[in-house]
Amino acid sequence: LPFPLADTMPGGQQPQKHYGITSAISLAPPRDIDHQYTKKLCDAMKPFGVFEDEEELNHRLAVLGKLNNFVKEWIAEISELKNLPPSAISCVGGKIFTFGSYRLGVHTKGADIDALCVAPRHVERSDFFQSFFEKLKQHEEIKDLRAVEDAFVPVIKFKFDGIEIDLLFARLALQSIPDNLDLRGDSILRNLDIRCIRSLNGCRVTDEILYLVPNKENFRLTLRAIKLWAKRRGIYSNMLGFLGGVSWAMLVARTCQLYPNAVAATLVHKFFLVFSKWEWPNPVLLKQPEDSNLNLPVWDPRVNPSDRYHLMPIITPAYPQQNSTYNVSTSTRTIMSEEFKYGLSVTDEILQGKAEWSKLFEPPNFFQKYKHYIVLTASASTEENHLEWIGLVESKIRVLVGNLERNEYITLAHVNPQSFPGSKENRNENDFVSMWFIGIIFKKVENAESVNIDLTYDIQSFTDTVYRQANNINMLKEGMKIEATHVKKKQLHQYLPPELVQKKKRVRCLFLCWVKSFVLSSDNSTFKEPYPPSSEFYTHGEGPNFVGVVYSVCFYSLLV
Repeated sequence: LPFPLADTMPGGQQPQKHYGITSAISLAPPRDIDHQYTKKLCDAMKPFGVFEDEEELNHRLAVLGKLNNFVKEWIAEISELKNLPPSAISCVGGKIFTFGSYRLGVHTKGADIDALCVAPRHVERSDFFQSFFEKLKQHEEIKDLRAVEDAFVPVIKFKFDGIEIDLLFARLALQSIPDNLDLRGDSILRNLDIRCIRSLNGCRVTDEILYLVPNKENFRLTLRAIKLWAKRRGIYSNMLGFLGGVSWAMLVARTCQLYPNAVAATLVHKFFLVFSKWEWPNPVLLKQPEDSNLNLPVWDPRVNPSDRYHLMPIITPAYPQQNSTYNVSTSTRTIMSEEFKYGLSVTDEILQGKAEWSKLFEPPNFFQKYKHYIVLTASASTEENHLEWIGLVESKIRVLVGNLERNEYITLAHVNPQSFPGSKENRNENDFVSMWFIGIIFKKVENAESVNIDLTYDIQSFTDTVYRQANNINMLKEGMKIEATHVKKKQLHQYLPPELVQKKKRVRCLFLCWVKSFVLSSDNSTFKEPYPPSSEFYTHGEGPNFVGVVYSVCFYSLLV
């Protein structure tokens, strides 16, 4: 929470407001050049569709307005069926709240909306999944309607006039739901079941984040940039052990607290500066955790031994406080730490005028990065079964990563969050196939030739887990298969299109030309034959010509 410092500043000046759990690192105001860099940052993001136009924004508002009226109408109908007096029905209320990227003001073109239906105490959860679901079904503007009642956070998913909506439900211990209801107060959680508390958590966390940042507009623009960067660099996925939207939002919010007067260009640079040097597993906190005496489980490593093993804790600011990065593994933390350092080096270049913002959003070449990969393939015989199957498989990929990390010969297992369609050569004609790729780094061991690394157990243990889970929830159908295969980099062309696995030829040619010119300009060597160098090129006098050897190694490695 923002609060004034207790001490007055020298000269009797009013103190700067204090945000977060520590004082700011810098209160420096933005310079003209910072505003210019921020304008360039906005321009660099526009081609990626991160900003909606006015028409699209108004369409979302209109859809949410219709949905809000729809909810009020349904709650009034339910109230009548439950024999409430007319005077109570007229003011029973009901409301739609939004959370996630839309509520934060950082949603992209075509993004879905996370929403919450809040109802008074006489409306049951079963009413929401039965009568409200049926009411939605009758509405002509609503398509692709499906309910997921047994999920950890139960949800109804649908498209309303072209906009995808995930709608949660919470029943409060109130007689009516006024339009001005504020969900931030902890007392609202009293006497609620755990599913309602979980459903409310998204809204409460989002609202608290917005309340805890010094400047909402600077926060929003910075968060848009960081989310785009994380997606482009392949580290945006809570499910796969990277960070999800709320975690990135909290890291950006903490940066804003530490530099409260900075604009977006500066904040993006400071974000990388702060988190490239952060000493994990020290937690990121936006405010001091508070105990509301509601006896709900909260993240606290002093009380909960399991919390001490979290690798990259980022703690939600609303009660009950939770670690939003529970899925982070040693590999994903290593990968993200490397990306923070790379982001710092790129933004250093940008703010020194040596590079453009577009460089920050360049994707890495994942398929050139490792010598070994695991190809994970999920297939099904119908499109409907395939969609259901890949949802389960993807949710369990971090189990495979964990198995690989525990293998004594593996240093790192890097899963690419993007899935790819199966190639025609590697599937039956009528199957629907998705593939994921995991880059592997093996430990360097002595006598490596004699070491035979067997991944069979790690892979079998994972596939058994997936099949067992599918059986337990009655999902497994004929034709649903999962396979994991170890391949070398040179075999990737069997699974992927050439443009994804080929090296960038331009870079190779430029590098070769540079080496060649370097050799030609050296006093102690004579360039005689371009392709390949002659034996005379390797020697100079009585010993080997070092420059010639460098050229040869570079030349042949580029050809391989």
